[in-house]
Amino acid sequence: QVQLVESGGGSVQAGGSLRLSCTTSRYTLSAGCMAWFRQAPGKEREAVAYIYPMPGITYYLDSVEGRFTISGDTVKNTVHLQMNGLKPEDTAMYYCAARVACSTSYWRNQNIYNYWGQGAQVTVSS
Repeated sequence: QVQLVESGGGSVQAGGSLRLSCTTSRYTLSAGCMAWFRQAPGKEREAVAYIYPMPGITYYLDSVEGRFTISGDTVKNTVHLQMNGLKPEDTAMYYCAARVACSTSYWRNQNIYNYWGQGAQVTVSS
């Protein structure tokens, strides 16, 4: 059974930074791809960042480009999301997701991911 566990959430003031981590078990990152999603109250879940380590591909939501960085450790099978310059609109529950059969298409579509973590809350105050 593949498991994903997020950590590193918390509360910060606008302009601050947080680093989320997603630790996996029974999942091989070098053979797959992962993403971070977020969902704010009353809003749909949206894809924030994506990493496909084998070809060295990363994608970002336009509103976080240049502020967030996704990285992966294929030895520890862990993915991180470094979030700098946080804004109140970044407040949400953040989820990591993993996919086994990867492609660069439809990375924003939550339905293509096989496994999900339980979420980590990020709160940014103004």
